[in-house]
Amino acid sequence: MSEQIPITPETKISVLLDHYPEVEDILIEMAPAFKKLRNPILRKTVAKVATLRQVAQIGDVDLANLINTLRANAGLEEIEDLLPDTDRDSQTPPAWWDKARIVNHLDARPMISAGEQPINRVMNELKKLAENEIYELITPFTPAPLIDMAKKQGFRTWSQQEQKDLVRTFFIR
Repeated sequence: MSEQIPITPETKISVLLDHYPEVEDILIEMAPAFKKLRNPILRKTVAKVATLRQVAQIGDVDLANLINTLRANAGLEEIEDLLPDTDRDSQTPPAWWDKARIVNHLDARPMISAGEQPINRVMNELKKLAENEIYELITPFTPAPLIDMAKKQGFRTWSQQEQKDLVRTFFIR
């Protein structure tokens, strides 16, 4: 496209790829979890809500390196003052976490593997949570866009990576 847009941590993937389609392979190479962006359905859903900050978190990629690599390949100058990505959740459980309070859970790995998105299902199930009840979501990566959506609706979250492809995220109202 003719218009240059900035590439920052808050740039949405869909906007990035609409304006700089040449960086798609680089994005996928740096964050292999996003190779499914080639699926048209995921391209229309995930790419519209996920930011590069979330890509870095999900893909376990250094945010500054991701942004500056994409900028260089798009013909933009490097950003020197990018702060390190400090959004990662702690391995220490928060005070509200209690296994006995888990009332519902979803292992979304099969859905994600099949190219489906669990966002709508999870958000609908979160609406049914009573005060102090916990919802558990299992994914192959930290579901950053979903976490951000839930936080905007007043939920607290905690993610714990147990294995390379197993992340448990807990939500509480």
